Amino acid sequence: MEQGKKRMVDVGMARAAKLVNLVDYQEGSVVSRTLIDKKTGTLTLFAFAEGQGLSEHTAPFDALVYIPEGEAEITISHKEFHLAQGDVVIMPANEPHAVKAVKKFKMMLAMIRS
Repeated sequence: MEQGKKRMVDVGMARAAKLVNLVDYQEGSVVSRTLIDKKTGTLTLFAFAEGQGLSEHTAPFDALVYIPEGEAEITISHKEFHLAQGDVVIMPANEPHAVKAVKKFKMMLAMIRS
């Protein structure tokens, strides 16, 4: 298989793929793709163009952020975290948080609703 091509192995509901290939960057934008959406939680992959972000907000559920590619600044309760490829951070429920792309980056967000 050629390098960089999207590859997906599908066996019924089971699938295998390269995480970073499941969402593409779009200049000047934040792109998202929901991978799992259940009553108990969601798994969403984001691609942030450099300089893009999400303004400060809160969510009623705990969330885990994993950075598979790039660099981000995530602020949680006014404390800044500089995250790069392979880093992970937990955003506690009801705490204000914001996200900004230092360089273009991808983020997987796992939100647990129960």
